[in-house]
Amino acid sequence: MTSLCRNLVGLLFFVLPPMHSHLFTNAASASPPITRPSIRRITDTALGDQDDDYSDNYDNDSTQPPPMVLSYTKIPQQSQFCQYNPCLEKQEPCSSLSAQTGCLCPGMSAADERPHPPLIQALVPVSGESDRGKIEVQWCAPSSVVSQYRIVIEGRDGDAPVFGDASRRGLVPTLEVGTKVCVVAVNDAGSSEPSEFSCKRYEAHESSDHTLLAWIIGGGAALLLLIVIAALICGKCQKFRKGKRDSTDGFLKGHMEGTHKQPHKH
Repeated sequence: MTSLCRNLVGLLFFVLPPMHSHLFTNAASASPPITRPSIRRITDTALGDQDDDYSDNYDNDSTQPPPMVLSYTKIPQQSQFCQYNPCLEKQEPCSSLSAQTGCLCPGMSAADERPHPPLIQALVPVSGESDRGKIEVQWCAPSSVVSQYRIVIEGRDGDAPVFGDASRRGLVPTLEVGTKVCVVAVNDAGSSEPSEFSCKRYEAHESSDHTLLAWIIGGGAALLLLIVIAALICGKCQKFRKGKRDSTDGFLKGHMEGTHKQPHKH
């Protein structure tokens, strides 16, 4: 029995140390190492020292930074259209106005292109003494380079009347009602094509003398009618007053006669 106890003690002596070391090793490998982050404190004194070092380095540096140059871009103001009326007679060209004031002109076709057709405005009879019976043709310039204008009259052969590039009206001989008149723009590249905007048929217009005579006749007729109406009203008023006066006189006369016929009572 004693020998058995000794054997057990010896067995435990050999078994327990390896198990103890194995358990300790596993526990050490399973537990992660404990680490603590390092905290660095920055004080105002340290910042002041850094600023002093930076200023010292900047003062000791011989190379200075280049000066800052500010460039300003002038923004042009919004341009306006030129005070140019294409229907105005003998007006300064829009290109000249643009060169003087910087204003904007409408788009123009090039000088080597045929001009666009002008816009015909009216065919007006002339009432002046020297040009009585003639017709004044009025038009507006196209957006093209024009050297001259021509007035083409339907049914009339021969050279058409020619007018300068600054002209916006021209006189032609007497026209019959319904005659077609076209204004053609011309430059070095050719002539404009007739269109519904550049042609117009002549219609009869009453002259100013005829209009004045019509007003006189109309005014005289109206005045005569007023006189007749006034006379009729006055005649009716007189008849009404006369009838009223006669009825009053008859009533008074009858009353007086009745008074005289009554007997006197004593």
